[in-house]
Amino acid sequence: MTIERPKKPLSGIRVLDLATFVAAPFAATILGEFGAEVIKVEHPDGGDPMRRFGTPTDDPDLTLAWLSEARNKHSVTMDLKSAADVQKFKELVRRCDVVCENFRPGTLERWGLGWEVLSELNPRLVLLRISGFGQDGPYRNRPGFARIAHAVGGLTHLAGMPGGPPVTPGSTSLADYISGLYGAVGVLLAMRSVEETGKGQVIDVALYESIFRVLDELAPLYGKHGVVREAEGVGTRNACPHGHFVCADGKWVAIACTADRIWKRMAENVLHQPALAESHPTTQLRLADRELIENAVEAFTKSHSMADVVQLCNYGDVPCGAINSIEDIFNDPHFKARETMVDMVHEAVGTLTVPNVLPRLSATPGSIDGLGPSLGDWNGDELARILSDDSQIRS
Repeated sequence: MTIERPKKPLSGIRVLDLATFVAAPFAATILGEFGAEVIKVEHPDGGDPMRRFGTPTDDPDLTLAWLSEARNKHSVTMDLKSAADVQKFKELVRRCDVVCENFRPGTLERWGLGWEVLSELNPRLVLLRISGFGQDGPYRNRPGFARIAHAVGGLTHLAGMPGGPPVTPGSTSLADYISGLYGAVGVLLAMRSVEETGKGQVIDVALYESIFRVLDELAPLYGKHGVVREAEGVGTRNACPHGHFVCADGKWVAIACTADRIWKRMAENVLHQPALAESHPTTQLRLADRELIENAVEAFTKSHSMADVVQLCNYGDVPCGAINSIEDIFNDPHFKARETMVDMVHEAVGTLTVPNVLPRLSATPGSIDGLGPSLGDWNGDELARILSDDSQIRS
């Protein structure tokens, strides 16, 4: 008996992914996971440089990063400096709902494909534009990657140990992924507006702004009190104890007492020092006596293995988690139970483990239907089919 999969929320939506590397392509990937047909438009000479970014496979144009991040897409090749290919692209635009691009501002305009041209071709079109510094402002023409956005947006200044050099805050592509998420949200909001008004619009996402937006009270704290937060190391300025602690076996855990009641449970149920809960009941008192509090927590963690620390904290209802390497993640039963990763088979590289689809929808979930495509896999019959079908013109 064949079980019919539910129709995905974005079935019938067609997206042109004209972008390169991570940010706008990630937005298109999210849309594709939930049913949109995503056509990756690439230059005939090598395609998206992301194809050669990261760990290579036997095929030099199919790195592991490409196969994972370009999933659920098909590729067509066009040289947008060619009049014939520009015309072909315009015909595609007439038959699409969304265009995603992350070139430096003005690039589409130089190709004769700016918003005024595209919106005239398709008044319902939604254009997602992601760039390092946005479509306007004095920095608009500067080149930008995620690492630059982390620096300019204020995150890198906070990363590292106090007094040490600023370091990479986790993934070097964090700003790309956050911007891609904002981009996908923007597309969905704009498409909702199209349903109401019949008119498309431009979404302008800047990498540095995506990073700046997620830095909690950084802006109001400086604006109100002139406080410049510095590198925070393994702790944080806003809560205590709230950081990373080494265990007896040399492994590390993260512990987060973000509320006074959690600290009370930590002191009484885990540290077995109720006097600390009585003498330091508030965050302000604990921050003022941070060394005493953190030393008490560290004495506890250093006397137990990482697994025991996690277990004892969980018994005490205190948020605690192992600081996992990717090897730890692959062996973690919770990741397995929730299928946070999924194995996909690719004809050229065999089985590949990739992150699963987020978010999880109970009735109409997304899925991974294929890994990153070969260059130009839809250059033939599929592209001809789309371009010859005038019933698909959006108007």
